[in-house]
Parts: sequence; C-alpha cells; structure tokens
Amino acid sequence: MPLRLSKSRFTAGMQCHKLLWWKVHEPDAVELQPNKVLEDRFNQGAQVGALARDRFPGGVLVDLPYYATDERLKLTRKLIDDGVPTIFEASFIADNTFVAVDALTRQDDGFHMTEVKSSSSQKEEHLADAAVQVHVLNRSGIDVRGVDIMHLNKECHYPDLSNLFERTDVTAAVQPLLGKIGWEIDAQLAMLDGPLPDKPIGKNCFEPHECPFMERCWPKDSDHIIRLFNVGGKKACDHMLTGVNKIGDLPPTQKLQPAQKRQIRAMKENRLIVEPGLAQALEPFNVKLGFLDFETIQRAVPVWPDMVPWEQAAAQFSYHERQADGTYTHAEFLAEGSHDARPELARAMVTATAGAERVAMYTSFEKTRIRGLQKAVPELRSELEELESKLIDLHPIIKDYVYHPGFLGSFSLKFVLTPLVPELTYDDLVIVDGMVASVEIARLLFVAQKIAPEERDRVRKDLLNYCERDTWAMVKLLEKLGELARSVG
Repeated sequence: MPLRLSKSRFTAGMQCHKLLWWKVHEPDAVELQPNKVLEDRFNQGAQVGALARDRFPGGVLVDLPYYATDERLKLTRKLIDDGVPTIFEASFIADNTFVAVDALTRQDDGFHMTEVKSSSSQKEEHLADAAVQVHVLNRSGIDVRGVDIMHLNKECHYPDLSNLFERTDVTAAVQPLLGKIGWEIDAQLAMLDGPLPDKPIGKNCFEPHECPFMERCWPKDSDHIIRLFNVGGKKACDHMLTGVNKIGDLPPTQKLQPAQKRQIRAMKENRLIVEPGLAQALEPFNVKLGFLDFETIQRAVPVWPDMVPWEQAAAQFSYHERQADGTYTHAEFLAEGSHDARPELARAMVTATAGAERVAMYTSFEKTRIRGLQKAVPELRSELEELESKLIDLHPIIKDYVYHPGFLGSFSLKFVLTPLVPELTYDDLVIVDGMVASVEIARLLFVAQKIAPEERDRVRKDLLNYCERDTWAMVKLLEKLGELARSVG
C-alpha cells in the first residue's frame, strides 16, 4: 500500500519532517506509546467530542473503525446523498491524505466544517489542521463554505453546561494556507518514501507541542545551553542561533540572573555553592512549622460546582508538622466518591494546620489552590485566608542561596532533592509525577465502578505515599539547608 497521510500525520509533518518519519516508520517506538497522562487526554478529548455532537440536532455518526477506510468513505457518500443535516466523522481521501471531519453540516448549496477541540480557546496550530481538511474536502468535490473551531468556553461553570462550547470562525484565516497544502502534502509523501530526513533541532522541537523524540535529537550534555536556569527550549534555540551551544560559550557581556551566575560558578568549580545569607533567610522558618502539599484534578468538562473547563481543584493533601521535641506529626486527605471533595478537604486541612505558626510550601502552587478553595468553600473563607497568611515558600530560599551542579538548571523539588538529600528519593514509589497523580485521582473519583476493589486500594495507597513523600522531602530539604547555613557561618 502507498504511504498515506492523515490530518494528525500532516500536522506532525508541519512541525517536523523527522517527527513524521518516525511516527510512520516506527509506530511502535517507545516514545509513541501513550502513558496514563496521554491516554487520559485522549479520553477527555473523546468525551468533549461526544458532547459536541449534541449541539448538532439530527446529526449522524460514521460509526465504523478508523481502519475500515473504504466502508467509511462509502457511508459518508451515502449520508451526503441522503441529505443528512450533519455528518460526524465524515471521511474523505484525496492526494493520498485521509481526513475525518468532526462535524460536516449542510449550508445553503455547500457545507460548513466544524473542528472540535478540547482546548479553552482557538489556537494558531488549529489552522493547519483545519486547512488540510478543507483541501481534501475540496479535492473530493465538497464545497466548503465556512470553517469554525468549536472549543471549550472559559465562562462555562458547572453544573450549567449549556454554554460548554463556543465557536471561533476561521474561514478567512484558513484561506491563505490552502495554496500551500498541496505542496506540503507532496513534500511529506516524498520525504516518507526516503530515508530519515536530516532536520536540525530548533524551535520546531517545542512548537506547537514538545516532540516525543527530544531525547533522540537533543544533546544530553549537562553543560548544554538548555540546562542554564530559566532558559527553556525556545530561549535555548535563540542562543544556539548565535553560536552559543554550551553554557561556557556565553559571551562575557551576557546579562545573567543571580541564580544563573551561581549555577555557572558551581559548574566551573564543580562544587556546591552556598551563599552567606542563607542562615538569615531561614530565620522565618524557625517557628512551629508545617509542610503542605496538594494534588489536584483537572478535567476538560468541569465536574464540581462553579468549576470551569480545565480548572485545577485540590483533591488531596499531605501535611507534616514539626513538634517541639523535633518529631513530626502527619495528616493527610484523599477524596473519595464523585461528589465535590473541596469542603471536606478544606475542613480537614484547616483542622490539621490550626496550630502551626507558619506553613511551608514549595512554589506558589499551594497558595493558588488555597485561594481557589476560598471561593469554592465560602463558609471557611476566613480560616482559609488565615492559612494563606501563614504560607512561606521554600523554593526561593534554594534558588537564591544554593546551587549544586546536580540541579541541572532546575529548582523543581525532585531536581534539588537528590543532590542535596541523596538518601531520600522517589525510586521506591509507584507514582512519582504530579500529572500521573492527577489522572489517577480522577480515575478513582469518576470511574471507580470500573476498577477492581483491590486495584482501587492499591492506587489510593500509591497516591498517599506520593503526596506524603513531597512534604517529607520539604522537611529533609529544610534540615539540609540548616546544616549548610551553619557550615558557612
């Protein structure tokens, strides 16, 4: 069979020909195997697509397997001939490119095409996706008169989902792209018929999505410019265009942040750098101190009162508190059942933290979640505002006073923990990532009936272990920082 494109393959090729080549020629590559987070995104996208169909009365779905191409094409033509007002997954092939349109609606003497997205806005990357579909439909004899992107509405609040979607007309924005689509299809097909293309690394590795094959293409050197603190992929590409590939290539005139200067010094001297002001910076932590960490759910279609699409809502917390004798108590909460867990979580958290003078967090994530709880649980607003006033952030202490070459340019909790507290790791845990935790919590809450009881118990234990490790990591980091402060006087 000749190689064939699809709209997802085409948009991958628009990002990078090498990415497309690997997707087609190595479909079983480990980098392409969906993890739990990606599977969850697919499932949520399918849920959004199904809900979108309700907005088209009288619509008919081309309900056939994706691989049954000929049958899909025939059924689509039949539905068109039968005068069906809207066809979902209407399927067409032209120029060796297969597309299935989310919603194809009759409009006057032609058709209107709707592309459904689970994002909260219309994005630039959606245009190429829509354009290749219009190209294939036009080449298939379908007169497309208009195109819109149907996306989630930021102003939709649960439980009223009547305005879950809004539409952005992109008919005019797609037009300038149509003249280039045929050429790009030919270029992609020709490329796929040959060996792996030579494509240099650059911003295309990150736009519009981070490429799953980054590890294959990007240098793994610890001194590569992408490892400089606060230099993400796009900034790294800007440096590389000027010939700066390694941190050591930076010109003497380069303006650097204090943390970047400290990083470069630590790398040159290959040692831990501790600034003299650390002891003074730690003084606010020398009180009756707690350590708080949240895990959240984040759903495309909101699930709890007043939530909007993709809003993060606290569903789990871990809390350690230092006692006068140097020991630590621990409290925790993990939501159960599909009902709104925020009031129960807030009550448990307010009770647990009541005796602390300050509560340590790592970055402002916890503060943002507590502010969200103030709106979601108004009866506890004053208590939650008091808790917010107690918060103190450990992250800037490390960023402003400590650098270890093992941080590799990052001050995230897991990156700083291993170099500073090597005896404490996440290696013994099943869940080691917040995004995975979010997906697992949502699975327990909303599809629990599909999970065997023993698996539910196991996943709950894994989640509790992970969240507890995050707060204990802060405990041990603060202890280490105290040691370092004493060592520099």
